[in-house]
Amino acid sequence: MIYHTTFHLDDAIWDEGLHHLKQHYIPGATQSGLLRRPAMQRVLQEEEAGVSICIQFHVSDRDVLHRWMQCEGAELQRELTVKFGAKIAGFSTLPEEMELE
Repeated sequence: MIYHTTFHLDDAIWDEGLHHLKQHYIPGATQSGLLRRPAMQRVLQEEEAGVSICIQFHVSDRDVLHRWMQCEGAELQRELTVKFGAKIAGFSTLPEEMELE
Protein backbone atom coordinates (compact mmCIF):
# COMPACT_ATOMS: atom_id res chain seq x y z
CA MET A 1 0.00 0.00 0.00
CA ILE A 2 1.07 3.57 -0.58
CA TYR A 3 0.43 6.24 2.04
CA HIS A 4 0.47 9.67 0.44
CA THR A 5 0.55 13.08 2.15
CA THR A 6 0.41 16.44 0.39
CA PHE A 7 1.76 19.41 2.30
CA HIS A 8 1.20 23.03 1.31
CA LEU A 9 4.01 25.30 2.47
CA ASP A 10 3.62 29.06 2.69
CA ASP A 11 6.24 30.98 0.69
CA ALA A 12 7.56 32.48 3.95
CA ILE A 13 8.68 29.05 5.20
CA TRP A 14 9.54 27.35 1.90
CA ASP A 15 13.28 26.83 2.48
CA GLU A 16 13.01 26.00 6.16
CA GLY A 17 9.91 23.87 5.65
CA LEU A 18 11.43 21.82 2.83
CA HIS A 19 14.59 21.30 4.89
CA HIS A 20 12.49 20.16 7.85
CA LEU A 21 10.53 17.68 5.76
CA LYS A 22 13.70 16.21 4.26
CA GLN A 23 15.89 16.18 7.36
CA HIS A 24 13.38 15.59 10.18
CA TYR A 25 9.92 14.51 9.02
CA ILE A 26 10.92 11.78 6.57
CA PRO A 27 13.65 10.26 8.78
CA GLY A 28 11.24 10.38 11.74
CA ALA A 29 8.48 8.75 9.70
CA THR A 30 10.69 5.86 8.62
CA GLN A 31 12.64 5.38 11.85
CA SER A 32 10.41 2.60 13.23
CA GLY A 33 10.42 0.71 9.93
CA LEU A 34 6.61 0.75 9.71
CA LEU A 35 6.77 3.14 6.74
CA ARG A 36 9.31 2.40 4.03
CA ARG A 37 10.66 3.68 0.71
CA PRO A 38 9.91 7.40 1.00
CA ALA A 39 9.59 9.52 -2.12
CA MET A 40 8.96 13.24 -2.54
CA GLN A 41 7.42 15.16 -5.43
CA ARG A 42 6.63 18.80 -6.02
CA VAL A 43 3.05 19.41 -7.19
CA LEU A 44 3.19 21.15 -10.57
CA GLN A 45 0.26 23.50 -10.54
CA GLU A 46 -0.20 27.21 -10.42
CA GLU A 47 -0.84 28.42 -6.89
CA GLU A 48 -1.53 31.96 -5.75
CA ALA A 49 0.92 31.54 -2.90
CA GLY A 50 3.07 28.77 -1.54
CA VAL A 51 4.20 25.43 -2.87
CA SER A 52 2.76 21.93 -2.46
CA ILE A 53 4.92 18.88 -1.84
CA CYS A 54 3.80 15.24 -1.87
CA ILE A 55 5.51 12.65 0.28
CA GLN A 56 4.69 8.99 -0.11
CA PHE A 57 5.65 5.89 1.81
CA HIS A 58 5.02 2.20 1.35
CA VAL A 59 3.23 0.47 4.22
CA SER A 60 2.32 -3.21 4.54
CA ASP A 61 -1.36 -2.79 5.52
CA ARG A 62 -3.95 -0.52 7.14
CA ASP A 63 -3.37 -1.88 10.64
CA VAL A 64 0.33 -1.01 10.47
CA LEU A 65 -0.53 2.45 9.10
CA HIS A 66 -3.02 2.99 11.92
CA ARG A 67 -0.35 2.06 14.49
CA TRP A 68 2.08 4.48 12.85
CA MET A 69 -0.50 7.27 12.76
CA GLN A 70 -1.31 6.85 16.46
CA CYS A 71 2.34 7.13 17.55
CA GLU A 72 4.97 8.46 15.17
CA GLY A 73 2.52 10.20 12.86
CA ALA A 74 0.79 12.09 15.67
CA GLU A 75 4.14 13.26 17.09
CA LEU A 76 5.45 14.37 13.70
CA GLN A 77 2.23 16.30 13.05
CA ARG A 78 2.51 17.98 16.45
CA GLU A 79 6.10 19.00 15.67
CA LEU A 80 5.06 20.54 12.34
CA THR A 81 2.25 22.48 14.03
CA VAL A 82 4.50 23.79 16.80
CA LYS A 83 7.27 24.78 14.39
CA PHE A 84 5.25 26.24 11.50
CA GLY A 85 1.69 26.81 12.74
CA ALA A 86 -0.74 27.64 9.95
CA LYS A 87 2.09 28.19 7.43
CA ILE A 88 2.03 24.46 6.63
CA ALA A 89 -1.04 22.33 6.04
CA GLY A 90 -1.48 18.80 4.81
CA PHE A 91 -3.87 16.04 3.95
CA SER A 92 -3.26 12.34 3.52
CA THR A 93 -4.71 9.71 1.22
CA LEU A 94 -4.42 5.96 0.93
CA PRO A 95 -5.03 5.18 -2.74
CA GLU A 96 -6.06 1.72 -3.83
CA GLU A 97 -5.06 0.40 -7.22
CA MET A 98 -7.97 -0.49 -9.48
CA GLU A 99 -8.12 -2.59 -12.61
CA LEU A 100 -8.50 -0.59 -15.81
CA GLU A 101 -11.02 -3.04 -17.23
